[in-house]
Amino acid sequence: MSSKSKKTKQEEGLEEKDIKESEIESKSTNTKNKEMNTNLKFTALIIISGLVLSITSAAQDNDVTPELEIEKANITKKEFLEKDPGLSKFFDESYGYAVLPAVGKGGLIVGGALGKGVVYKGDNPVGMTEMTQVTVGAQIGGKSYSEIIFLKSEAEYNVFVTGRYEVAAQISAVAITEGVSKELDYSDGVIIVTMDKGGLMAEVSVGGQKFKFRPAK
Repeated sequence: MSSKSKKTKQEEGLEEKDIKESEIESKSTNTKNKEMNTNLKFTALIIISGLVLSITSAAQDNDVTPELEIEKANITKKEFLEKDPGLSKFFDESYGYAVLPAVGKGGLIVGGALGKGVVYKGDNPVGMTEMTQVTVGAQIGGKSYSEIIFLKSEAEYNVFVTGRYEVAAQISAVAITEGVSKELDYSDGVIIVTMDKGGLMAEVSVGGQKFKFRPAK
């Protein structure tokens, strides 16, 4: 009788162990499912943000003519030179450059930036560029700034006009202030300077900016 009772207790212990293992496995599965759902939602937000930027960009194409874009770009170039005349060295020596008069940025959790501008080879406008950027992190409220990208040599210029240029993560933009040109130096063959639309400093993240290019007709 005692032997049978001992065997029953062992069986009960095994059953309890199986139940606990089953509960642990179930919790682990639920956790993985929650993580998967979170990742899917996060990915969807990024995709939606990209689509919104594309749709907004397409709508803007009908609003601004190339001639107006060039006029705005030339005014923006003048504003940068007024802020720091030393930038003239980079306009003169770079193989090419892109001027984006207005870049809009903002969003919550998943944000982005969108801008259009003109690409120059030497001092001659050769086409239009369109920039998009999807970013992660709180960016409550909008920000508008101007941006200029100096392309040091023909190699950087040729990559840019393929229409598949993307700013490397390690490249930082420099907020324009008087005399800052003395400290500028190329990184991966490019220099990026920015300025708030109000003429103030604009510290912005440019890593991941993607540029399309459309040659002038």
